[in-house]
Amino acid sequence: MQRDRTLSREVTATQIPSGDKLLLSAGTKVMIHQTLGGSYTVQTDFGLFRIDGKDADALGEKVSDTAVAAAVLADGAPDPEAVWAQLRQVFDPEIPVNIVDLGLVYSMDVAKIEDQAEPAYRVNVAMTLTAPGCGMGPAIAEDAKSKILLVPGVSDADVRITWDPPWNQSMISEEGKMKLGLI
Repeated sequence: MQRDRTLSREVTATQIPSGDKLLLSAGTKVMIHQTLGGSYTVQTDFGLFRIDGKDADALGEKVSDTAVAAAVLADGAPDPEAVWAQLRQVFDPEIPVNIVDLGLVYSMDVAKIEDQAEPAYRVNVAMTLTAPGCGMGPAIAEDAKSKILLVPGVSDADVRITWDPPWNQSMISEEGKMKLGLI
């Protein structure tokens, strides 16, 4: 799967594992490691990064459609199912199963932001990681937040990492277990 490429233009990328946003210059040589959830995990001479699918053209790839179907409820609130669908597009760069099927998302709620001239909604997510020492937390949380913000009607998102309860393999969905070869 690894493919060597040279960026044709400057892109904003998320550094792994810190989650920091950095500019990668045109002409930067990268090796594509993974293409899951509409984003690209790439290795450069100065580290590992995630590049959004909207910037795939800089890698010489086809730009993925990141649009989310207009999914709002009758009162204008974002459809929770659309939020869950976006969370299923978030992957740990080292595990080929999304964070929902891994059992990493403990809760998700949509709350109206009060005192706004127009209706505005915040999505709150509580999630964990497969191990407390996992350095991928900031990058995964940032990816989840950016995908949630694509849902129509979402004005803000808060993705919080928690360690209670501790994650274990029994939390993985049946589909996730099949992808990982656990059943």
